[in-house]
Amino acid sequence: MAEHIAVLANPFAGKGRGARSAEVAIGHLRARGAEVQVFIGRSAADTARLAVAALADGPRALVVVGGDGTLAGILDTVCEGSVPVVLVAAGTGNDLARALGLPRGDSAAAAELAVTGVPRSIDVGMIRTADGTRRFLTVAALGFDAKVSDRTNRLRWPHGALRYYLALLVELARLRPMDFTLAIDGDAPGRQPGTLIAVGSTASYGGGMPICVGAVPDDGLLDIVHVAPLGRLRLLRLFPLLLRGTHLVRQEVTHRRARTVTVSAPGLVVYADGERIGEHECTLSVLPGALTLMVPEAKHD
Repeated sequence: MAEHIAVLANPFAGKGRGARSAEVAIGHLRARGAEVQVFIGRSAADTARLAVAALADGPRALVVVGGDGTLAGILDTVCEGSVPVVLVAAGTGNDLARALGLPRGDSAAAAELAVTGVPRSIDVGMIRTADGTRRFLTVAALGFDAKVSDRTNRLRWPHGALRYYLALLVELARLRPMDFTLAIDGDAPGRQPGTLIAVGSTASYGGGMPICVGAVPDDGLLDIVHVAPLGRLRLLRLFPLLLRGTHLVRQEVTHRRARTVTVSAPGLVVYADGERIGEHECTLSVLPGALTLMVPEAKHD
């Protein structure tokens, strides 16, 4: 393995914050005396191609500057390699960095993990749909929350956070229970109507909403959270609990851990790591310890 560090950056992450974060990370590593090779992705396809090139010379670490979606888009490449990944969180949500205690808002501190961090192997999720199979890092959303994301992406106006809130209002007006069918760890499929299902190997999505509170990223299991059918007012009352991570005690919320789950429903939309994955039916499973990241060394009192 070579002594250089490869930096793969998405300059468009975090509405343009990726470019500045990459500049700071590269400058910090060079100031630390590291030989740095830089790869700048101009699109998702370009970033995926450059990930292969960045790993070809066997760097001692691959520094990925971008959001959860940037890293998720190259999972096939980095999971198959033996090079540890350093994530410089520069996205809008940064839920993986939150789960692993990585620096957020400090690109130099995040890049420093390429030099002083310790390796930690974490689980990676796998989603199989009619469109194919894809790995994911954080939480897969199925139901109301996925429909809000889908609506947000299809709206062309307004811009920013207002577009999300408009999508939320539209989907609240259209709210109907979903006729979910679930099969967990090989059990017989059973109908479990609900408002949403979230399946995660980490706790949060959407920039810190701990829907799968208590999820452990390296326990070899997926956390499955199912919210029963709710009307608009009850769903709105549940949102503050979701934001605080206190929703699992509610009788309308069930939580279990499993290795595989198949979910289907008419009108089902599947999102993971903020990206649309498929529809109608999906099977989610876990790849234990499939990705190694550099994380801060644990502090002992």
